[in-house]
Formats: sequence, structure tokens, C-alpha cells
Amino acid sequence: MSGKINRRRLFGGTAAVLGGAALPALGTTGASGGPGRCVKTGIEVLAENGFAELAGQAVGVVSNPTGILPDLRHEVDLMHESGDVDIVAVFGPEHGFRGTSQAGEGEDYFLDPKTGIPVFNAYNNKDRMAELFAESGVETVVFDIQDVGSRFYTYIWTMYLAMEAAASLGLRFVVLDRPNPVSGAAASGPVLHPEHSTFVGLKPIAQRHGMTVGELARLFNAEFVAESVGTEVDLTVVEMQGWHGRMHFEDTGLPWVAPSPNMPTPATAALYPGTCLFEATALSEGRGTTQPFQLIGAPEIDHRWAEALGEAALPGTMFREAYFKPTFSKWADAVCGGVEVQVTDRDAFDPVRTALAMIIAQREAFGQYGWRDQDGPGSYWLDKLTGNQEIRLAVEEGAGIDEVTGLWTDDLAAFADIRESHLIYRRKGR
Repeated sequence: MSGKINRRRLFGGTAAVLGGAALPALGTTGASGGPGRCVKTGIEVLAENGFAELAGQAVGVVSNPTGILPDLRHEVDLMHESGDVDIVAVFGPEHGFRGTSQAGEGEDYFLDPKTGIPVFNAYNNKDRMAELFAESGVETVVFDIQDVGSRFYTYIWTMYLAMEAAASLGLRFVVLDRPNPVSGAAASGPVLHPEHSTFVGLKPIAQRHGMTVGELARLFNAEFVAESVGTEVDLTVVEMQGWHGRMHFEDTGLPWVAPSPNMPTPATAALYPGTCLFEATALSEGRGTTQPFQLIGAPEIDHRWAEALGEAALPGTMFREAYFKPTFSKWADAVCGGVEVQVTDRDAFDPVRTALAMIIAQREAFGQYGWRDQDGPGSYWLDKLTGNQEIRLAVEEGAGIDEVTGLWTDDLAAFADIRESHLIYRRKGR
């Protein structure tokens, strides 16, 4: 690994006093009265050290509503109030810094009313991001956003583009690490083929990558940034304490803030690496309902789909016949029939295999609901989400689920080898 990566292991007291309010100690009742916390996030570790990692530097923060401490204060507010961090700008990803925008949108420029700090839209624009870093006088870029463990969740690509921009300008890049909420035990699903590179997958990683954002930053830096820019970025990952790769988010004792409008719970995040594939079909993926990515369906679909999936006995999941009416997005205001996906065993559940088995069963019973075009006829959104057009072609030719999932075996094994050298946290045991 690059010698530029500073893997901070900063051990402070168990109940740091920050801005006059004490955070709950590890192993005690959380700030919201929940279970005892066993994990400290990167921002906690950084704060306990008095923000020494950022001292004397003009700081730009890439974050959104998830950049919180366990007492629910936002880190930008905390840093600003502390007087120890010179924040000169904030950069918002998809959905925006304060989270007011829907999918595929950012927030326009504004002055944050609470801190007076300028907030810029950094969604999906590498060239503009470099310009913003230069114009705002940033010397160190801090990234802290809760990821959900899927290649097509765009925050990791905002991080990658910010790393490229920082490398091109000779800036430092600091990642404040957070848990992978669906565990980081293993990667699964297809690996992106370069010809399908888009902002829902810029580089060849697995559909469920099984890494934290800090680990991904290490991989991006060594494998992609240097090749693109000609040099690695000066990267620091402020590591978590107490997290390991077999944890689910509920194991951490940390509060959950929805990272985007259609990611309300950790249970949604567990489904998302698979059922997000229904975005690429004519079926509703549950946007516009209270159970996005859990309710899947369309008009004229009935009980036969749930019955076929029940007979398939897919590991770690059950299917309930369901009917719903989305308030926006696909099939808005129409009554849809379909299924509610229930995860019964997180460790046995494979979201990618499950979703593709659902698509195969749906096409057999209700073939009128086909693929969604992207950028015109012949350009399929499924190819961009899976990163491999052979998957779509195999489904169209009537392949079974074992044949379809076998298409990415070699690619996944190669990615797993690359991934291994960039991991920070242990993966075995619980």
C-alpha cells in the first residue's frame, strides 16, 4: 500500500465532552436510549483528538445529513462551533448537503443559515469539483457520508471524483469512516465491465462490494486514481473503533439517518443491492411508497408471482403477496400487484441472486413488463446497473438462476483478490 495512507488509530476516553455535551460511552445506553454502542465512527475519533488531523488547514467537507455524531449533531456544526477547524466550504452530493433533493438531483449553491458556510453542488461533476476546490481555497478535503454497500449508490463515486480532483490539485483527502450497514463480510454480484461505466458505477467493483468507504478510498487510490490523474491523492483514513466486517448496522448501536429519501432503514439497505435492479424494469421498485425496494410490482401482476417465488425457496427470504399504489415515480396513482420482500436471515440472504431470481420468475409469469431503456432504444439500464450485458442476454434467453449467477464467478474472484489488500477491519467471527 502507498506510504501516503495514514491509518489513524486514535484512542481517546470513552465519553468525550464535545461542545459542552458528553457523548454516551461505548457499551452504555446510546444518546437516544437505544442499545449500548460498541462502535465509534471516524468523526468521533477525530473529535476526541481535538481535530488535530485538520489543524491549521483550510477544510472543505463533502457530506450530507448522515455526517452526524451519536448525539445527532452534524459534524459541520460541531467543527464550526469548536473553533478548531477552519471550514471554508461544504460540498453536497446527490440529494444535497441537507438532503432536500430527490434521486438524480443535487442542491443549488446556498449559504448555510446555521453556520454561514458556502455550500456547493458537487453531484456528478469532476471538472467543476476541481474548480470549486481551487476557488474556495481548500487545502484538505474531508469526506463523511454513510454508504449502503452497493456499487450503484452514488456517494462512493462522489468520493472517487473528489479524490481525483484533490489529487490533481495536490490537496489532502481525509475519509472519516463509517460502517457498511449490510456487513462487509464478502463481496458479491457482478463486477462492472468498463464499457458500462456511468455515475452508477464508474470503476470495476462488485455490485455488493463489502467494504467501508475508508476501505474503498484505499482501493480507489491505489487502483484507479493514480492511473487517471498520474499520482495518488495524499489519503488519510480515520478509522472506526469497535467495528468488524461481520456486523450489521443494528449491531453497532449507532443511530440511523436515512442517507437518501428512499433509504429509510437499514433493512432497506439490505435489499437495495438486489432489488434496485427493478429500476431497470417496467415494474415499480416501491418508490412512492413507505417501503421502497421492498414492495415490487405493477398493474395486472397478481398472486402467481408470490407463489412462484415461494416455491423457489430462496435462502434467507420470504415473499408476501402485496398490493400498493405509488404516489410518485413508476405507476404513480395506479394499483400495483406484486410482492413484499421479507429478509428472514441476513447472513443467508443474497440480494443479487434473489433479485435476479425474482426477475426470471416475473418474466415467466408476466412477460409484458420488460426492460427499461436508458438514453434511447437498445440502451438498457440493467446493463448499467449490473455492469455486464451478458446478464440481461442470459435472462432473455431463458437461463436459470444458477447459470446467470455463474456469469460473474471469475470477475468476482479477481475483484476479491484486489479487495483483500485494501481491507482495514477483520472479517472473521462476530
